[in-house]
Amino acid sequence: MKKILIVGIGAGDPDYLTVQAIAALNRTDVFFVMDKGPAKDKLIALRKLICERFIEPGRAYRIVEAASPERRRDDGETRDYEAAVDDLNRDKQRVFEQLIGEALPDGQCGAFLVWGDPALYDSTIRIVETLAAQGRHAFDYEVIPGISSVQALAARHRVPLNFIGRAVEITTGRRLAAGFPENVDSVVVMLDAHNTYRQLAGQDLDIYWGAYVGTPDEILVAGRLDDVMDEIERVRAEARRKHGWIMDTYLLRRRGVKD
Repeated sequence: MKKILIVGIGAGDPDYLTVQAIAALNRTDVFFVMDKGPAKDKLIALRKLICERFIEPGRAYRIVEAASPERRRDDGETRDYEAAVDDLNRDKQRVFEQLIGEALPDGQCGAFLVWGDPALYDSTIRIVETLAAQGRHAFDYEVIPGISSVQALAARHRVPLNFIGRAVEITTGRRLAAGFPENVDSVVVMLDAHNTYRQLAGQDLDIYWGAYVGTPDEILVAGRLDDVMDEIERVRAEARRKHGWIMDTYLLRRRGVKD
């Protein structure tokens, strides 16, 4: 039977790899890499660097690249976004099935190297689970956790995610647009393409923002939201123009909460 590993490789710094992840790399015969175009060549280069650095000398392995399907853009409505993501995952499923069926010989181990942690805002587990349930290819699969951008962000800013005994919520920019969630004092926001934090100006919040966290291109900004939101928007736009893409996350916390 074939084996599939879904390996969390951390948020950008090769040193974020866990001992378990390194062991998984050294069990793998074929690495599947999704190519998202020239603007994100650094993401592929990092995966190759991780393999070169952590796989034991003399161990044979192959890297198989495949073009990653693109998500259909929508008009901002949540239902359109969810439908677009469903379509994207179906397209990815076809690519994954082809890779597993044609590029991975029976009895060998293949791996998808997932940025951050596979359990957080990533669909690789769902796609592989669906393929396994369909049964057209006989394989087992395993998930190896990684350090997420959420953990890396908090570490780089040297702050805890939550106040003592209080909850923290992880959400998206789309959902934050409805307002700061009730009954929590700390909110981590991912997948925000529209600087949604600006809608919360005047609510006495601190923000801890980071882009490309853990990479040589890392940018960090922190402070009272009303004081730094213009700077964040400016440096974010500059970074996107420079690199052609951006991967950022931020933590919002109510000011004045006793910790």
